Amino acid sequence: MLQRPRGTADILPNEQKYWKFIHEATAKVCEKFGYKRLDTPQFESKDLFIRGVGTQTDIVQKETYTFQDKGNEELTLRAEGTAPACRAYIENGMKNLQQPVRLYYHASIFRYERPQSGRYREHHQFGIEAIGDDSPLIDCEVIQIATDVIEVLGIPNTSLFINSIGGASCCRKDYLLSLKTYYSNHLELLCNDCNNRMENNPLRLLDCKQKQCQPFLEDAPHSIDSLCQECRDHHEKLLGYLDSLQLAYIINSKLVRGLDYYNKTVFEIQPETEGSQNTIIGGGRYDGLIEQIGGQSTPGIGFGCGIERLILNLKSNNIEPPEIYEKPVVICHMGEDALNIAVPLSKKLRSNNIHTIIAPYGKSIRSQMRYASSNDSDYVVIIGEEEIKQKTYRVKDMNKSTEYDLNESDLINLILKI
Repeated sequence: MLQRPRGTADILPNEQKYWKFIHEATAKVCEKFGYKRLDTPQFESKDLFIRGVGTQTDIVQKETYTFQDKGNEELTLRAEGTAPACRAYIENGMKNLQQPVRLYYHASIFRYERPQSGRYREHHQFGIEAIGDDSPLIDCEVIQIATDVIEVLGIPNTSLFINSIGGASCCRKDYLLSLKTYYSNHLELLCNDCNNRMENNPLRLLDCKQKQCQPFLEDAPHSIDSLCQECRDHHEKLLGYLDSLQLAYIINSKLVRGLDYYNKTVFEIQPETEGSQNTIIGGGRYDGLIEQIGGQSTPGIGFGCGIERLILNLKSNNIEPPEIYEKPVVICHMGEDALNIAVPLSKKLRSNNIHTIIAPYGKSIRSQMRYASSNDSDYVVIIGEEEIKQKTYRVKDMNKSTEYDLNESDLINLILKI
């Protein structure tokens, strides 16, 4: 039997209410802050992710779905949302718009990794990008949107973690040197990935989830202690803005995020659950990214949010979104003459925005009533010989077990009134 590929999921009808709830809630929050929707292609040039995300990241080294098309072009399925948004910013001349440009998106993300709870090889992401403003005020706005999303969705008991990892062209170099000096004394005890990170991406040493590397995190140097005056001022102003909004936060000196383009502000929102994959929103500033992929030097900041993880948190907290499918009226029919009446009646009901299903052809009336019950129908319309003679419809209230004989106009009015 053919099955869906490993690490993917079918989103069944009974799950759709979670997706609609999240899509609508996140869009409403974003648009309240002046953000507009962006959709980018599901595949991009391979070079976009190499130049944007970084050759030494796990995403590029291990997780991208890359293929050669019939024109011999190297393409990669969208591995994250920020680099494509920045490419769209450059290619579509958004630098000529009023800055910052505020964008949000809902997108499929593809990464070849070990499937686990809340993590799939095809997963879905909500994200925002604010491009063209280097002030800590826009950092505060982006973080405020993230916290507002969590509040609107009703997810309780979450914590906001913040750090500053400094600027890539200023204080970061001194910090990386102190980090490498510290870890060089423990090389023989580090995992293989961390031994490689020592030379290629030392910042990721703080992001390692391997148990053998965890003991060294506690005494590792803190990036916030190495900030230059400009980065320190940026960080302190951001915290001041957050304080003015009474947004609680925790300074986490080990927070670095997993992509090379981050600098200065990084942040995550996590629920109070155990596990290395519990982050539900994560992001930060990426001031050099647009320049790396061919644009002019332009600051930016944003975040990404896994929709599957949001749904896990909604379910674990027993948060039930509203149903999106109305209970249908089911038309039961006895014989061909009744069916010939049922078909145009169904059209009239639907034209009045009444969800309507005609019971299956060739079934007994008892089977048709069971079919109505299985569809959780509140009202059943029955058309038989007597109804045809009287030019009426027998309407059964399935909850009260009461029945009415009504003409077409009264039938429609009854259901609309209910």
